[in-house]
Amino acid sequence: MRKQFYIAILTTLVPALILGLAPVNVLAEEIDRSGWYKEIVDTDYVAEHVVIPPRDDVMIVDSRPSRKYDKGHIVTAVNIPDTQFEKLTNLLPQDKSTQLIFYCGGVKCPLSHKSAFSAEALGYTNIKVYAEGYPAWLAAGNPPEISTNHLKKLIDKGEKMTLVDARPARKFKKGAVPTAINISWTQFEDMTDKLPADKGELLVFYCGGYKCVLSAKSAARAIEMGYTNVALFQAGYPAWKEAYGDSSGSMLKTGEEEGMLTIDSFNRLLREEPDSVHLIDVRDQSEVDSDGTFASARVLPVDQIEDEIGNLPDDKPIVFFCSTGARSGEAYDMVRMVRDDLKLYFLEASVEFKNQEYPVVGPAE
Repeated sequence: MRKQFYIAILTTLVPALILGLAPVNVLAEEIDRSGWYKEIVDTDYVAEHVVIPPRDDVMIVDSRPSRKYDKGHIVTAVNIPDTQFEKLTNLLPQDKSTQLIFYCGGVKCPLSHKSAFSAEALGYTNIKVYAEGYPAWLAAGNPPEISTNHLKKLIDKGEKMTLVDARPARKFKKGAVPTAINISWTQFEDMTDKLPADKGELLVFYCGGYKCVLSAKSAARAIEMGYTNVALFQAGYPAWKEAYGDSSGSMLKTGEEEGMLTIDSFNRLLREEPDSVHLIDVRDQSEVDSDGTFASARVLPVDQIEDEIGNLPDDKPIVFFCSTGARSGEAYDMVRMVRDDLKLYFLEASVEFKNQEYPVVGPAE
């Protein structure tokens, strides 16, 4: 039997006031319960059923509109907005004995109850409603999950956050969500210096999808360390790749050698996505002063590379270049032997820097 990973066990409670939610027993208030579904469950009950990997005999259903679900929802929950329920019944399990747990925006939100009655009319026999809903889930200290769409919006807006890929370095190097840094779970304790100094900064963890527990473990550890704005992108890299393709270094095409960029892909990169990589000019400073370099490039002469290997950034691919390819290839080989967490490339080509909006790049002489 596969080991189930219980979110309720792995998470440490975050003070409710930090989340801006008062820790009150909302069901003790005078609430109009007319129209409520008959089977009501609490946060502890839901936590027992929110597991990674997800259970086959339970489905958590968020009945709120998609715009609210995208920004944050209970981990593993499926979004079936009540207003779209009849159109989205295909998302429900075929086995009608599967337990369905509906929730929405709290005790004053009727959507989860309406959806529960609709599911009952379809013949589902094991239905619960988490009436306290998403606000109570957060108030209990559970990190929310954000959708692929919302993560894309955060990245596109340049939102201040630290996006952490909790997979092993070998997986990260093959493809990752743009702007992500790699802090593998097995190396977490040794790499905490990569986490933001501001413990209120948005910190988003992901890994290999709903069967991968690494992101949830990392998030729990971050909460233990005092981080107060932690979220999961539990759908992970598989969902990102399906939605947006392998956009991490998507223009970086290699040629006859590992890591050697094709000339066409390098030229296109300069024209269209120069900020998607770290360009490192490994020529001597005197050459750069004489001939110039790319606007976004960092100058790091090849004879200084060895001393700087540990400081090289890992949030974007690195492309080494010079004027012919000799020194860029040397820099690539030196770094590759030490830093297996980096996506490394080098250009072997003849580059003319002078008097060009974009330098003319051709085969190495």
